[in-house]
Amino acid sequence: MMNPFKLKENGTCVRTELVAGLTTFLTMIYIIPVNASIMSNAGMPFDALIVATALITMITTAFNAFYANTPVAMSVGMGLNAYFTFGVCVAKGLAWQSALGAVFVSGFIFLLLAFTNFRLWIIKSIPSSLRHAICAGIGAFIAFLGLQQMGVVVRNDSVLVGLGDITSGKVLFSLFSLVLILFLWAIRLKAAFIIGILLSAITAWAFGIDGVAFPKELFSLPNFDTQDGFGAIFLKLDIASALNLAMIPIILTFFITQLFDSIGTITGVGARGRIFESKDGEKKLGRTLISDATGSAVGGFLGTSTVTAFVESSTGVESGGRTGLTALVVAVCFGLCLFLLPFFKAIPASSIYPVLVMVGILMFMEVANIDFKDPAMAVASFFIIIMMPLTYSITTGFAFGFIAYALMRLFARQWDKLNLGILSLSLISLMVFVLEFLR
Repeated sequence: MMNPFKLKENGTCVRTELVAGLTTFLTMIYIIPVNASIMSNAGMPFDALIVATALITMITTAFNAFYANTPVAMSVGMGLNAYFTFGVCVAKGLAWQSALGAVFVSGFIFLLLAFTNFRLWIIKSIPSSLRHAICAGIGAFIAFLGLQQMGVVVRNDSVLVGLGDITSGKVLFSLFSLVLILFLWAIRLKAAFIIGILLSAITAWAFGIDGVAFPKELFSLPNFDTQDGFGAIFLKLDIASALNLAMIPIILTFFITQLFDSIGTITGVGARGRIFESKDGEKKLGRTLISDATGSAVGGFLGTSTVTAFVESSTGVESGGRTGLTALVVAVCFGLCLFLLPFFKAIPASSIYPVLVMVGILMFMEVANIDFKDPAMAVASFFIIIMMPLTYSITTGFAFGFIAYALMRLFARQWDKLNLGILSLSLISLMVFVLEFLR
């Protein structure tokens, strides 16, 4: 029965894979309430997003389990869901149906290119420091969003933004939740995020904070209603509206961010368990990337933003997971989450948004790998990191950074540092501002 996963050939066993799968599941289950809370700000029903998030995680992870036979779990990407909601739907006033169309188009393009060497060409064309800067910039962006939703950072007409009312119960409780998650992470607890959310929620239920109470029931059938359930977002994407010039920057942002995120996460997780070092390692890597791209395309139909490999998969690999059986266990567990809607709905937002700050911190740590001794890298990285949160747009930060990088190389006459990939992305970045000017 377990022959499809070739357990013996990969030096593992059923028990090890089961433990690894459960470990990965516990470290990434937070994505269900967090993603639903974030994307509901785009006008999508919370109940529908709970179902969609659990479904896309289950489907994509199970597909990867059988197709690639790697212990990599996949779900809605943190950062990209925030960009989808706040950078596209809220800031630009775009309907979530059109945004889902852009997610599908970018995922479909990524899927087509996953069968070619394009992804490797792009990765090799862009200096590693710029890739790290993009990750750090997205981290700063989603941490800013998290602090804003917590009420710690608020609008200030005098100085644009300022400190919120830290005497309010909501802000104090949000800070308590953040400190709790930071503590659990600092002591290296593997399931720090979900445990922090649960402990925070229990505290809120016990003292009636934010007007929440312990759910009267924990289990229910999945909500497929067409008004406020899954039926309200399933197949509601608007592909036609995504196929116009104004959408190119948004599609490009989804595509490039997913490309870097996928390559970085998948290779990083694989390195921990030497999964891609075997004779069929390159085949496994290619198939895992195809699973990732397939998830994004399917996600658009199900009603979620871009899907990507989850770095939390590394916890399962560290627990001994080496095959798709680990991923299959994760998929089954997320399938069971479809019946926990009352529980997820009872978790207060103040217990959830601190996770955005925590994820932002982890992503921002990539700044340590940037070569700031190189002036071009320093200037470009600065603009990427600073402009993403300040302009409320990953696209704008990306564009500023790549244009700055190309200009710095031209000013210094470092022609050998410019390649076709960099020039192409710089020209596309310039298009972002041209299209904005023409609107």
